[in-house]
Amino acid sequence: MGSELVYEGVNGAISGIVPDVSVVVPIHNEVESLPLLLEAIASTLSSSEISYEIICVDDGSTDGSGKFLKEEAQKRSDLKAVILRRNYGQTAAMAAGFHYALGKAIVSLDADLQNDPADIPMLLTKLDEGYDLVSGWRQKRQDGAVNRLLPSKIANWLIRRTTSVNIHDYGCSLKAYRAELLADMNLYGELHRFLPALAYIEGARITEMPVRHHARRFGRSKYGIWRTFRVLMDLLTILFMKKFLTRPMHVFGLLGLISMISGTLIGIYLTFIKLALGEMIGNRPLLILAVLLLVTGVQLFCFGLLAELLMRTYHESQGRPIYRVREVVAKKVN
Repeated sequence: MGSELVYEGVNGAISGIVPDVSVVVPIHNEVESLPLLLEAIASTLSSSEISYEIICVDDGSTDGSGKFLKEEAQKRSDLKAVILRRNYGQTAAMAAGFHYALGKAIVSLDADLQNDPADIPMLLTKLDEGYDLVSGWRQKRQDGAVNRLLPSKIANWLIRRTTSVNIHDYGCSLKAYRAELLADMNLYGELHRFLPALAYIEGARITEMPVRHHARRFGRSKYGIWRTFRVLMDLLTILFMKKFLTRPMHVFGLLGLISMISGTLIGIYLTFIKLALGEMIGNRPLLILAVLLLVTGVQLFCFGLLAELLMRTYHESQGRPIYRVREVVAKKVN
C-alpha cells in the first residue's frame, strides 16, 4: 500500500496510507448518479489490484448529494467527502480535491456517469510510460450537437491554436496526473479546462488517449454554449502566463516603448511644422494623439515595472524557482 503520510488540513493533522491513486470527483447536484459511480470506481480499481481512495467534493449541492456523501464516508474506508460551504464552481471543487489527495497519481472525472471509471487503469498504465499528464479524448461523444458539441469544438480549436498543446478534448474531465505535477499548479477562476496548458507551462510531458463516453443518465448538463465566452477570457490569461509569466516587462515595456516613440515622432513633426512653417498646431488632432501616446507609453512602462516586482514577489515569497527539474543524473563516487 505504501508509506503513511501526515499533513496539515483545515481540521488539523490528517494522516493516511499513500495509495496508488486518488480519484477526485467534483459534484454539484448529482445525487442519483453517486451510488452507481462509487460502486463503478471501487469495482474497477479493486479488480485491478490498485490501492486507491475516492475524494468526492460536494460543490454546494442542493439535492442531497452532500448528505449522501457524509453518510457514505462514515461507512466506507475508501471514501473521503469534502463538503464546500457553497457553490464555488468546478475549478474550486477540483482544487479542493487535489489538496486532500494522498495518492501517487491523481485521476479526475465527472460525477454524471458520462466518464467511464473502467478507463482509469488504462490511463494509469499510460502514465507509467513516463508521462506527467494523460488526458482523455472523447472521440464518440454522447452529447447534444448545439449546446455541448458546438461550444466544445470551438473552445478546443481556440485553445489548441493559442497554447500549442495539441490536445483534441480539453473539456474531458477524465485525466490522470502525477501528484508532483499538481503540487506545482494553483487553480483559479475557471482554469480547470486549461490544466494541460498549465502543465505544459510547468514543462510536463503530456499525451492523450481515447476514452469511452456515455449518454447522461440522470438530470441535465449544467453547461452550454455560453461557457465559450468564459473560455475566451481565461485563454488570454493562459496566453500571458505561457509567454510572459517570468518576464512581463517584455510585453508591457515593448508596448510602452512603441507608444512613447510614436508620440515623440509625432511631436517632432508638429514642432517642425510650428517652428519651420509657422503653422498653428493647437487645433490639430495629431497634437492630442501625440500627448495620448506619450502618457500611455509611460503608463505601460510603469505597469511593466510593477508586474516585474509582483512576479519577483510571487516567486521569492514562495521559494518558487523559475524552472522545473525533471531529474538529476550524476555518476556515483565511491
